[in-house]
Amino acid sequence: MIKKQWMYFLGLALIISLLTSGFKPNEEKQFSKIEGFHLTEDEVLNYTVDTVTATQKVAVPFTGKSYTGFKQAIAVKESLGIYNLVNTYGYMGKYQFGKVTLRAVGITDAQEFLNNPKLQERAFKALLAKNKWELRKEIPKYEGKVIDGVKITESGLLAAAHLSGAGSVKKFLRTNGARNFRDGFGTSLKSYIKKFGGYDTSNIVANRSAKATL
Repeated sequence: MIKKQWMYFLGLALIISLLTSGFKPNEEKQFSKIEGFHLTEDEVLNYTVDTVTATQKVAVPFTGKSYTGFKQAIAVKESLGIYNLVNTYGYMGKYQFGKVTLRAVGITDAQEFLNNPKLQERAFKALLAKNKWELRKEIPKYEGKVIDGVKITESGLLAAAHLSGAGSVKKFLRTNGARNFRDGFGTSLKSYIKKFGGYDTSNIVANRSAKATL
């Protein structure tokens, strides 16, 4: 009788052991926080837009620190390079232009802008030319210096001006980083200076009156 009871309990223990061994605690899953279209200061390169899933990968040709590389880096950050994208704040196109900025480079038809990749590329170059003119004194004065832990370069300043306007860039520089603009997604001007620094934008000619023309 005792032997039968011992075998019964041993068998029961084996069954319980087999059942519980098949279950493991749930592994913690890490999901990238959606930050919109702009970089945060500690961001890993996870790009997310309204029309693209968070797990989608984007193949970006390696172009180093050339001007083409600069354009591609900005475009991927802004929109994943999607020409007809409009974000939740109404910014449009591959480089995410607002209507006021479009008018500044001579574009009044937003729908035509969205449907015309060539016009978008010219608008981007025209805006760079205008911002380079606006920052014509600041670029040589601050280039190479380190402000709030970030090295200042021409391409970084032009990228930051694309995010926040040349006026905000001037305030950042003149206050030694104390005035650090952030957009609606929480992206800082400083993060653009850092992320897009060191590209060759020497081909951009400063032009106060630059327009996007076909």
